[in-house]
Amino acid sequence: MIPETTLDQTAAWKTLANHADDIRHQHMRDWFAQDPDRAGKFTLDACGITLDFSKNLINDEVMTALFDLAKQESVEAKRDAMFDGAIVNHTEQRAVLHTALRNFSGAPVKVDGKDVMPDIRQTQAKMRQFSEAFHNKELKGYTGKIITQVVAIGIGGSFLGPKIMSEALKPCWIKDVDVHFVANVDGCHLHDVLSELDHEETLIIMSSKSFSTQETLRNTLTAKEWFFTQGGEQKDIAKHFIAISSNVKAATEFGIDEKNIFPMWDWVGGRYSLWSAIGLPIALRIGFDNYEAMLKGAYEMDCHFKTAPLNQNLPVIMALLGIWYVNFHHAQSHVLLPYYHYLRGFPAYVQQLDMESNGKRVAGDDTVVGYATGPVIWGSEGTNGQHSFHQLIHQGNVLIPADFMLPLNVPNQHAEHHAMLASNCFGQTQALMQGKTFQACFDDLASQGLDDKTRTALATHKTMPGNKPSNTLLFEQLDPQTLGALVALYEHKVFVQGAIWGVNSFDQWGVELGKVLGNQVLDKIENTEATLDFDSSTNQLISRFRAANPTK
Repeated sequence: MIPETTLDQTAAWKTLANHADDIRHQHMRDWFAQDPDRAGKFTLDACGITLDFSKNLINDEVMTALFDLAKQESVEAKRDAMFDGAIVNHTEQRAVLHTALRNFSGAPVKVDGKDVMPDIRQTQAKMRQFSEAFHNKELKGYTGKIITQVVAIGIGGSFLGPKIMSEALKPCWIKDVDVHFVANVDGCHLHDVLSELDHEETLIIMSSKSFSTQETLRNTLTAKEWFFTQGGEQKDIAKHFIAISSNVKAATEFGIDEKNIFPMWDWVGGRYSLWSAIGLPIALRIGFDNYEAMLKGAYEMDCHFKTAPLNQNLPVIMALLGIWYVNFHHAQSHVLLPYYHYLRGFPAYVQQLDMESNGKRVAGDDTVVGYATGPVIWGSEGTNGQHSFHQLIHQGNVLIPADFMLPLNVPNQHAEHHAMLASNCFGQTQALMQGKTFQACFDDLASQGLDDKTRTALATHKTMPGNKPSNTLLFEQLDPQTLGALVALYEHKVFVQGAIWGVNSFDQWGVELGKVLGNQVLDKIENTEATLDFDSSTNQLISRFRAANPTK
């Protein structure tokens, strides 16, 4: 029997549990009434981002206890080990150095004694050269037509990062360029994309570290078949396909010119890979200078995370607040609410980042974790959610902490629209915190001519308890540098939580199991003579699929 971790038996943990019991009998609206400076005391600025965390179920004692927990679990030492290239991904014996990809300090970063910065700089120079050739219309297909269309094929971090960051920076898009992102192995998506394109003007980017990811490889092979049916030949692949992969042999055998293969490294996890050559589609969409500004914004957040004291450190504070709710208030989910249309995909990005990183049940010392190690991350753009799922946040019995995000200025700003957007954002955080008492609801009904019984019943339904926590993140505008800082903020938040929970935030064995089983099932589906030896449910499902799709 695997032993359980003892984190929840430590002094810092027990202190927080006691504070949680006390806090349940208090209300945020009373704290704001008693302390006019509460907002100022619980607001911090860094890297172009303002974090107002005053609308949380916290006081000075709670924050002190949370910082004590971080110190007890050696968060600062674990952080330094990651930045220094130590083997922090112990199950795969790998360093974790996505931060090196945005290292502008000039200092070396070593893995196994070798400085990786020269390789990183060389790859970034290659990305810049390729991007500039593309934007200068120097890239031409096999018939001499200029390449103007890009299809980026990947999955997971190789898809989400480039797609969502490109969407978020739509005001920076370069004209006369289209970048299409495909991940789903459902052939409908790829068909819809390719059917609108001229193969003579199209570039296919295949992003797969191994060059063997099932969905990515299948989609790339289908794109290759499409290219041939349109008139291209094997010798023409070199002008229309590039790869971002560490498997140079497989890519060249596919027909990709070796000069069009961009490297990947084992010390970059998929969900952190947008900072590597996986980010090439972003550079093609917004220009390399803007992509580099993203890297610089992330570097600024790295510096803040490394140097700011715990009590002034944005990623640390956001991480500790998350632990406070997950482990001491039984929150099972956390909602992200960007009040900016172009940032609408950000919750999906953080969903993978957070849930793939910390959705673990075994700690670094090989003990079973006996407490929750991560919430369900979800969300949608404001103000749409206010007319649907906000109802549950306001009046449901389940505690759902929220992160609200708003740029103070937006491109092509329409004053009335933007003021309404801001008022909704701020009004929602106020309503979640303040709620509305039964007495206030009862008094509001006085003028409607209702008897007391009816007023009482209706006021009961209208009452909102409030005391629902939220963070508000403001930024002057969501330019590339600020977006880079925002992404790095959430990366480091996830790291801190994993460091405290004691889990390895950088492996993903659950994802790997799904890949293995998927390949086994695929073999049985395609090989119709094979004996079905799975469980009865899986066997039945495969049989029905075979019957509906007979071999031709």
